[in-house]
Amino acid sequence: MSRIRAFTMPKWGIEMTEGTIAEWMVSEGDSFKRGDTLCLIETAKITNEVEAEYDATVRKIVIGGGSEAEPVGALLAVFDDGSNPDDAIEAFVAGFKPAEGGVAQGASKGKGEGESTPRAEPEVAEAASAPKQRIKIDTNRPISPEALRLAEEEALDISDIVGSGREGRITHQDVVKALRGTASPSLKGPVAVEPDDLAVFASPLARRIAKINGISLSGVTGTGARGRISKADVLALVPKPASGSIGTPDFVAGENRPEIVPFDRIRKVVAQRLTQAKQELPHFYLRMSASADALLEMRKSANLVLGCKASVNDWIVKASAMALVRHPDVNVQVHGQEIHRFPHADVSIAVAGPKGLVTPVVRQANLMRIDQLAAETRRLIDKVQGKGLSMEDMEGGTFSVSNLGMFGIENFDAIINPPQGAILAVGAASRQPVETATGGIAFENRISFTLSVDHRAIDGAAGAQFLATLKDLIEKPEGIFA
Repeated sequence: MSRIRAFTMPKWGIEMTEGTIAEWMVSEGDSFKRGDTLCLIETAKITNEVEAEYDATVRKIVIGGGSEAEPVGALLAVFDDGSNPDDAIEAFVAGFKPAEGGVAQGASKGKGEGESTPRAEPEVAEAASAPKQRIKIDTNRPISPEALRLAEEEALDISDIVGSGREGRITHQDVVKALRGTASPSLKGPVAVEPDDLAVFASPLARRIAKINGISLSGVTGTGARGRISKADVLALVPKPASGSIGTPDFVAGENRPEIVPFDRIRKVVAQRLTQAKQELPHFYLRMSASADALLEMRKSANLVLGCKASVNDWIVKASAMALVRHPDVNVQVHGQEIHRFPHADVSIAVAGPKGLVTPVVRQANLMRIDQLAAETRRLIDKVQGKGLSMEDMEGGTFSVSNLGMFGIENFDAIINPPQGAILAVGAASRQPVETATGGIAFENRISFTLSVDHRAIDGAAGAQFLATLKDLIEKPEGIFA
């Protein structure tokens, strides 16, 4: 039989203890080559594409995409050259054990949580005469094994705990916070408990609440396991404020449970690229403003003559495309240590869709008339809103335009969309005072632009020359028809 290989949850960075399979790019029975993408793995900080390190065949996927987090070292899939019988693969999975010192405790769900964070003790210790009693918590709520163990040991009622984990899962830290009392702002900080109360069989949180509200535990009957006084027992004795009393609002806050919305495939790719861009690309920024009065007037006339509804952003995209062709050092993509310059401008436009920001590409925008460009932009926006946008619609751009002016944003810094070398951030047109040729003061509409540039490929002088050409086209829009 050929060698059977285990594909396990990798460890990226010293703080990583678990990860989630966001999506498999291969299926059982598929063969792959070295360098092929096997899957996307999400951690608390990033989403990474995992590439194959050797040629093999996928014999079994142990953990499917979209499952809960798995500890580092957990078995995710099994590979070989395709020659081993199925029973050998199943035997390998059944007998799998992580490497010595690994975080994982087993090959599948339920065989160990693998949480590496040591258990934190409650701030208020139990009295020596009140031994801890482990109880069995009957709950259908999602909770990690370590969190369940601690809650059972501390006889903690978990019904009021809001889980901070994936899909509301209660984590070990959530239970620790509940025991410490930090789940409520009024319970923060150390609390000195009376010696008489320390001798009573009560949970640490119950003692803290009793101390804060001046309640003696000596006469309280506990409803918990073996008569232990719980948080609920003490809260039942806390006086409720009279409605309408001075200084006491009637409003009582309820639970603020989040709606969990996982990334879709497009959002995952966008998030991965932007995170990588901000971390790895040496951004620098060039700022400029231009008078927009002539462009606004030209837009009205052109829309009537051409029978179109070109937006201000369409005109800015067209002007940017023409400026890019005149300054090819800005119309670039960066691939490793190579700069790719393009003869035409494929401009990515930032569009807010149902699942977040996406960047469809207007191909060869420099060759289009303004009415053609407006029609193409409308087509792409409709695809975004109708969820018909594909990855092909977003691939291959040479430059990006992101316009938040319609929301009243005056200026902002945009993140470069790799492998592109630059992105233009467009602000709102606003009335501003300017000096006239005769020394007087007049008002005009001005638009602010910020060019984010990858300094590895584009120098400051090249970026400044591009902006100067763009400004000239905006202030003299008849040049756009040249």
